[in-house]
Amino acid sequence: MIELVLNKIKIDETRSENIIIFREKEGTRYLPVVIGLPEVQSIKMKLSGVTPPRPLTHDLILQVLSQLKVKLESVVIDKLENSTFYAKLNLVKDSGGRLQVDARPSDSAALAVRSGVPVFVSEEVMGQAGVVQI
Repeated sequence: MIELVLNKIKIDETRSENIIIFREKEGTRYLPVVIGLPEVQSIKMKLSGVTPPRPLTHDLILQVLSQLKVKLESVVIDKLENSTFYAKLNLVKDSGGRLQVDARPSDSAALAVRSGVPVFVSEEVMGQAGVVQI
């Protein structure tokens, strides 16, 4: 697995797309992922230090996990099929058990940013979709 860091958020108005661009933590490749506007807003709010008066969806998910005594440990983008990325949430129970939950990469990225956990990508997916220049 390759650890990623959020490099930038790009709004492509000509194609009406929002793109988050990850960079390899220990490398030179980038991974662009198209995401929805709510996920972009969630990420940007966290990065800007804005705290909403009521929990947003991603905060709510993290609060529910906490109440269930489950913690988000990491996110893995593990598959690319027909131009669609797939991701998994790696969860750890306080009792020591582990869970893996299928999730959209956009939600996964928002959860990772909001909770400060690492994001990883499989070598296969990086080989398929990674680029050297943005």
